[in-house]
Amino acid sequence: MYCSRTRLLGAIVPIIFAAALCGWAQQVPPASTSANVPMPSMRTTETGGMTANSFSAEIEEHATSGTSAEPNSTPAEMLMTFKGSWMLMLHGVAFLNVSQETGPRGADKVFSTNWIMPMAQHRLGPGTFTARTMLSLEPATISGRYFPELFQQGETAFGKPIVDGQHPHNFFMELAALYDLNLGERTLLSFYVAPVGDPAIGPTAFPHRASASEDPLATLGHHLEDSTHISYDVLTAGITHGILRLEASGFHGREPDENRWTIESGAIDSWSTRLTVQPGQNWSAQYSWAHLTSLEALDPNEDVQRMTASVMYNRPLPRGNWANTLAWGRNCVLQTGLIWNGYLLESTLQFANRNYVWTRIENVDRTSELLLKDQFQPPDFNEYVVGRVQAYTGGYDRDFPLIPHLETALGAQMTLYSTPPALVPLYGSHPVGVVVFLRIRPVAKQRQ
Repeated sequence: MYCSRTRLLGAIVPIIFAAALCGWAQQVPPASTSANVPMPSMRTTETGGMTANSFSAEIEEHATSGTSAEPNSTPAEMLMTFKGSWMLMLHGVAFLNVSQETGPRGADKVFSTNWIMPMAQHRLGPGTFTARTMLSLEPATISGRYFPELFQQGETAFGKPIVDGQHPHNFFMELAALYDLNLGERTLLSFYVAPVGDPAIGPTAFPHRASASEDPLATLGHHLEDSTHISYDVLTAGITHGILRLEASGFHGREPDENRWTIESGAIDSWSTRLTVQPGQNWSAQYSWAHLTSLEALDPNEDVQRMTASVMYNRPLPRGNWANTLAWGRNCVLQTGLIWNGYLLESTLQFANRNYVWTRIENVDRTSELLLKDQFQPPDFNEYVVGRVQAYTGGYDRDFPLIPHLETALGAQMTLYSTPPALVPLYGSHPVGVVVFLRIRPVAKQRQ
């Protein structure tokens, strides 16, 4: 009974999401009004979204997670309206997924991955104030505290390590206030304060990357690259000049617990720094370093040093767009010396306006935690790298003009895994995962 109710909730959430977006979209002023004139440093896309003319403008747009950056030319699909001197924006996406996996550890499930991000901007003194929140109903639309994803690991469910599964995002993914102060034509000073938010570590998190926009699943390297995108008590300061940006953050290092409906807090015991370079309209690169104190609930006495590097390339096309990310992440557990790495290549091509094809290729180290499926972690557990997994994903979806101000797509993707020798008895040599989904996303106007 519980499972059937949860599956029903997972099916109706995208409908609720669509209804809410449509109600909000009715407030969008017509194109002829002066309120629709975009900011001077921004350009309007075919669907009414925005792209930036400069690195500083891309930062002030605040369309990514935390204070991360994508190439200036990356389109930010959104609904936008004005209330007096306030500019109001709404981003979001919802997937209704049917997943099926092969092999001894394969599983199937119906679930929804989703998030919505309302945002308000206002000129305040000599700078720009932004208030932003990000919410997800995944604690309700993903039953059993995780959805199946072969070879995935990280965080806990019912006190046990999550193995072959991805945890839901918290209901409160972000509550943040940002302030940007122009110190000159090419210099920007920025501040970010968030009881829950994303510190300056890693590339733009996978739910918000243009190169991952059509993929409903998490990357296998999530806990090596961008898992800190939900952190607590985050303080960030950044300075941008020309094509360079340097940031530093302090935050509470522990990952969220299993109660996904609450906001946690703790001492600011961790830090990170990130250097971002934006050498042209279509390029963005970052290198970041973080010290994460007591990161995992099951290993509270272990601290992690994380390094990440990434390069993004985005190319606007006639009736489309091409977004790409190449990323690397590395964790080093200071107390044990455990080091593991993850490598990622993502690419999403939009063509003929309504069609998308994408790929995600990963090469990631996996640890002995995969041996603990459905088990509590022993007190004397020794974590070590058991091998490196390759995952090759390809997918396609197509938008249909069904609901005003929403891109509604039907799509599917397949992932082929290559299992390291030590794990073949548990997984088989080449298990496969397939996801069929319905996707909805807000846009100011639909593509023809």
